Amino acid sequence: MTGLRSQSFGLGVLRPEAFGAEPSGERLARIRRSPHFKDGVFQNPGGPARTRPTGSTLDLAKVFLDKGTRPLRAPKGTVPVHPTTYADLAEPAAGGLRLTWMGHSSVLAEIDGHRVLFDPVWGERCSPFPFAGPKRLHPVPLPLAALGPVDVVVISHDHYDHLDLPTIKALAGTDTVFAVPLGVGAHLEHWGVCADRLRELDWHESTRVGGLTLTATPARHFCGRGLRNTQHTLWASWAVAGEEHRIYHSGDTGYFDGFKDIGAAHGPFDATMIQIGAYSEFWTDIHMTPDEGLRAHLDLQGGAPHGVLLPIHWGTFNLAPHPWAEPGEWTKEAAEEAGQAVALPRPGEPFEPVGKLPAQAWWRDVSGDVRRTWRAVGALVAEPPARGHAGHVG
Repeated sequence: MTGLRSQSFGLGVLRPEAFGAEPSGERLARIRRSPHFKDGVFQNPGGPARTRPTGSTLDLAKVFLDKGTRPLRAPKGTVPVHPTTYADLAEPAAGGLRLTWMGHSSVLAEIDGHRVLFDPVWGERCSPFPFAGPKRLHPVPLPLAALGPVDVVVISHDHYDHLDLPTIKALAGTDTVFAVPLGVGAHLEHWGVCADRLRELDWHESTRVGGLTLTATPARHFCGRGLRNTQHTLWASWAVAGEEHRIYHSGDTGYFDGFKDIGAAHGPFDATMIQIGAYSEFWTDIHMTPDEGLRAHLDLQGGAPHGVLLPIHWGTFNLAPHPWAEPGEWTKEAAEEAGQAVALPRPGEPFEPVGKLPAQAWWRDVSGDVRRTWRAVGALVAEPPARGHAGHVG
């Protein structure tokens, strides 16, 4: 079977190459010395976080298989992808900072003359197998090679929708540097990335790449690619500072008070890229709702609206029971009510935070009505409001 390798552990089962490699040697020793590693696992900030769904398997299955809501979890038409070209990205950002959301959590950030690529996923599925698992709901906006040179690739954690084997293998043939959380370097070396191109960081550690300072900051999540989840690789959010600008990428995280500390130490930020999708009442500890994502952004900015919020981790893969378009609609409404500037680009649409922000609710043309179920107090999933096209706001 393509992509499977024989591994010596257990009974010699066939192990998909996409599973990566477990940390060992000095890398494992460094993990064990981490102040965030205790009782054989990395610990979450804010206390223990449940990393498995709450409730029974039957309850979860009922939600995912519900005939009434299942069709809402995918677009009804073709997702509009912006026709970005190499020439578009070759032109320097007028204001020194430009962001291009490629879908899900993948973002190209051009900051003070340097190019940072966050969580690049160009594969067709976020899965260890090419024939199964969540499939893209829209194509990548442009080929990976069309991005041009990238100074540093930043990985938030090792889940398949953030660390993609075919993408990493393609980037391994370039001279880019990889900034990754502690332990994740084992996967990249296994896939052909030279050790001297890795910057492997624990929380609160920083590295310099050209004129940028990249700092791994805490997040409330978990790790794991194989059949066992050993919690031996760290997950992180990232603060990136250039000569003039500062940006933040949340990776995947539940809400916690530590956003305030991150903002105090590394902000305020000209732009934040915040996870607002794939939330559910079944895993509230490890993913944020749009309301929580907005709250995290405000915490990072010292408690008041500042900079630009770019919603990420939605629109590309069907990973949760909420409607496909709900994260965009909910974020748009919440940000407008808070007076916070929010960018809502189509996948592949570059924008500059100091310029005119993309603000059109482009998803409405391919999603139908978006029910404002989030208006139900104290619930992630609730009965739709009694009135008609309530989702068309702002």
